[in-house]
Amino acid sequence: MQVSSLNEVKIYSLSAGRSLPEWLSDRKKRALQKKDVDIRRRIELIQDFEMPTVSTKIKVSRDGQYIMAVGTYKPRVRCFDTYQLSQKFERCLDSEVVTFEILSDDYSKIVFLQCGRFVEFHSQHGHYYKTRIPKFGRDFSYHYPSCDLYFVGASSEVYRLNLEQGRFLNSLQTEASESNVCDINPVHFLFAMGTAEGKVECWDPRTRNRVGLLDCALSSVTADTEIEGLPSISALKFDGALNMAVGTSTGQVLLYDLRSSNPLIVKDHHYGLPIKSIQFQHQLDLIISADSRIIKMWNKDTGKIFTSMEPEHDINDVCLYPNSGMLMTANEAPKMNIYYIPVLGPAPKWCSFLDNLTEELEENPESTVYDDYKFVTRKDLENLGLAHLIGSSLLRAYMHGFFMDIRLYHKAKMMANPFAYEEYRREKIRQKIEETRAQRVQLKKLPKVNKELALKLIEEEGEEQQFTKKRKQKNLPSLLKDDRFKVMFENPDFQVDEQSEEFRLLNPLVSKISEKRKRKLKILEELEAQGQEEEEEPEGKASDAETSESSDDEKGWVEEVRKQRKLLRQEEKLKRQERLKEDQQTLLKPQFFEIKEGEEFRSFKDSAKKQKLMKKTLEDRLKLEEKLGTLNVSDTTVGSKQATFKLKKSEQQRKQQEAEKRHRQERKTLRRSASHLKSRRGRGRLFH
Repeated sequence: MQVSSLNEVKIYSLSAGRSLPEWLSDRKKRALQKKDVDIRRRIELIQDFEMPTVSTKIKVSRDGQYIMAVGTYKPRVRCFDTYQLSQKFERCLDSEVVTFEILSDDYSKIVFLQCGRFVEFHSQHGHYYKTRIPKFGRDFSYHYPSCDLYFVGASSEVYRLNLEQGRFLNSLQTEASESNVCDINPVHFLFAMGTAEGKVECWDPRTRNRVGLLDCALSSVTADTEIEGLPSISALKFDGALNMAVGTSTGQVLLYDLRSSNPLIVKDHHYGLPIKSIQFQHQLDLIISADSRIIKMWNKDTGKIFTSMEPEHDINDVCLYPNSGMLMTANEAPKMNIYYIPVLGPAPKWCSFLDNLTEELEENPESTVYDDYKFVTRKDLENLGLAHLIGSSLLRAYMHGFFMDIRLYHKAKMMANPFAYEEYRREKIRQKIEETRAQRVQLKKLPKVNKELALKLIEEEGEEQQFTKKRKQKNLPSLLKDDRFKVMFENPDFQVDEQSEEFRLLNPLVSKISEKRKRKLKILEELEAQGQEEEEEPEGKASDAETSESSDDEKGWVEEVRKQRKLLRQEEKLKRQERLKEDQQTLLKPQFFEIKEGEEFRSFKDSAKKQKLMKKTLEDRLKLEEKLGTLNVSDTTVGSKQATFKLKKSEQQRKQQEAEKRHRQERKTLRRSASHLKSRRGRGRLFH
């Protein structure tokens, strides 16, 4: 039994006990029940209270003796006898059940509305009669004074089937395009139906006229709600003569007084899922509303949450056992859940022993689904040295690993690591010793990494504290206590390298300043080794020794910078000399390269240029070719790009083109000279 608590309301899940693996045979299950005390003591309130795959609707007969549920697959109805705590009968149906109603006090008269527009009647012995309605039905209600069944569905009409005469009566014409739910008031028998447009129409069955219209879609939208579409009505329930609760497809529950068109209260589930079921609990004035994810119990006067439940699987229907604190749900899973909430009321008379059990039970959550089996991965098997068992009967493959017997797992773990208990014991002893040490007088413990930096921060923190005390300011947080800089004093990769070039140039006075801290470091290490308390001033040291060195001496600072630069230059010269020696000692060996067919060897520079060019991106290569004049990119009038390029020519073609160019130039010069001579001769004749 699993126990949960919300708002100090304890909820006992009677169906969340230990379950056995499905692949075990019945014989092994019986053997486990005989051997294991926990399995034998588990609470199975009603034997085999489940469906093969999914349960869709669940109801209780008026006398409280029978619980009926429908589900799939195959479509079926199961009846459970609470007096016998077992299944009474099971009947398979032709199609899935949308909803059903128990007309009699026991299971002798049942009506099923099925998916294929069928309405099926069952009596005590089984199937009795079957008929069809013109349109697909979604819900129906039974009017007891006239023995009429009112069917609503994918139509604007409400179909009436009279069970006394055995025929259909004139249907009710509504303004809605489709209807989702309906209900009849148990006091004055007012018929109400919820439409797909988010309205509720109320009809008087005596006159067959509409007497009221509520626009719930408009009322459900408040300042706090966010909706994406038009809310439709998904649930409807009457409470007494004057109250009615309406659930919308966007996750709101509206409580109405029939004398007013405005809702008394609007409760939002904040999940955006359609409301599946609404129940009233009169002892504590609660409303139990459920969508596919959560069941909420809240006060109908104030809207304050009383408690809530979130089952593991999606919810299809909720049923409250009359005059008790028991709640049953139909889920998208084989097992139907049973909850017992002692605050809502006592346990039913057929399971009165629950009151005694719940007083003694304590919260004990289950860590694994199968307690007798341990789930291990392939890596776990390799660590335990049991990889050779893969494929044997000792391991059962499941998802990304295997199930193995818990006893075999413990034995293998003890053999693989026999000193696990000793290590655990040492760790516990060490923790106890550290707890006792924390009560003693604490010494200044410095971190292992960047001790000098930590000491500097401690000194600066002390100076800042004195300064802030004088000026009455707030202390800033220390870097040593800040989690963001915790790794800097734990990871050796963050150790400050004082021999690096940057450190020596940026911190020229670090050698002088660090002398004080090094002295303090030695003193602290001696105190930690001897286990003594830290003294403010060690013996043999004057109090004025630390203030003797002046940090404001500019000459010393300049000299220190010059020394550091000289040292860096000397180190660079030494490194260069070592590189020259290494280069002289290395012998260069000739390397031969093979030229591919169809290529000419020009020079190593051309090949290097070609390799560099091939490494560049297409954009860079196009830009380079555009600069050289081999490529031209221009915009067209349509908006696209036009590119023209010139093919590269071989050496022989280039020489031939140059010779042709020279020949053309020579011919041009000859022509010019000839024309010049002719013009001169003509002028001479004119003068003569």
